[in-house]
Amino acid sequence: MMLAYIWQYVYSSFLRFWLKWFLRHITGKCELQRICAGYKQGALRTTQIEYSLKSSKNKVLQDAVKVKEDAVVGCVAQIMREKNINAQKDPTFKGNLQRCLLQISGYSTLFTTVEELRKEVFDSENEDHEKMLLKLWDLLMPSVKLDSRITKQWGDIGFQGDDPKTDFRGMGMLGLVNLVFFSENYTNAARQVLSHANHPKLGYSYAIVGINLTEMAYSLLRSGALRMHFYNSVAGKPEMHDFHQLYCYLAYEFDKFWVEEEPESIMQFNHYREKFHDKVKGYLQEPDVALILKVDTKN
Repeated sequence: MMLAYIWQYVYSSFLRFWLKWFLRHITGKCELQRICAGYKQGALRTTQIEYSLKSSKNKVLQDAVKVKEDAVVGCVAQIMREKNINAQKDPTFKGNLQRCLLQISGYSTLFTTVEELRKEVFDSENEDHEKMLLKLWDLLMPSVKLDSRITKQWGDIGFQGDDPKTDFRGMGMLGLVNLVFFSENYTNAARQVLSHANHPKLGYSYAIVGINLTEMAYSLLRSGALRMHFYNSVAGKPEMHDFHQLYCYLAYEFDKFWVEEEPESIMQFNHYREKFHDKVKGYLQEPDVALILKVDTKN
């Protein structure tokens, strides 16, 4: 560990500068140009660009990783002036760097948006919140009508009590929006997962587990573990839609994992949840990772 730390210090403080200087004079291109030319669009290119910008001693380049979406074009123009990059000699560089910066800044913006929705408390007095909750029921149980708004029937789709609002405390509206998104956009898959959840032996609480998986997605986003996934799966700025799609992947794949593992009882949920979590984190270390749900949509 100590040798690795010493090497990292020596490389970043001294060797990296001279290596960049040497390659610039040999190739006639700065490091950012070499990265854009040497890597195809995706996580490898964007993470290398991100590292290069953060490691630069030039403040313009350092600040580029925090640029807002509406300032990306101007930021790239400023970088090209700083690094004396001729757009005619390297016509693809400008567009490539812009896409990388949109991905980098978009990741931070996405987390802010997700966090805002997570902090939004489910409110029974809010008509939109109530409509969304009832929509979830209708999507999953189209042939069964609720006896009333507060009823034990909610247990049929995996809520704990007579009133689902209490189950959204941890993840707020983010948990409900994810459940509805999956049910609305992958209706057949969601109903299939619900049928597995209601299995007499292998069953689990569909909605509660769904909210738990929302927490998993949120934690992965917050830690930065989803960067490679979004850099590979979204060409520009990742949006809330992309986060919801990731949740759909987790919900569907966890169900497959749970059925294949055949736990003895729901009491072992935390063990298998962490086992699945570790599996996902392993995927997210792969440079070409893209956690895309591959099932037909409701249509």
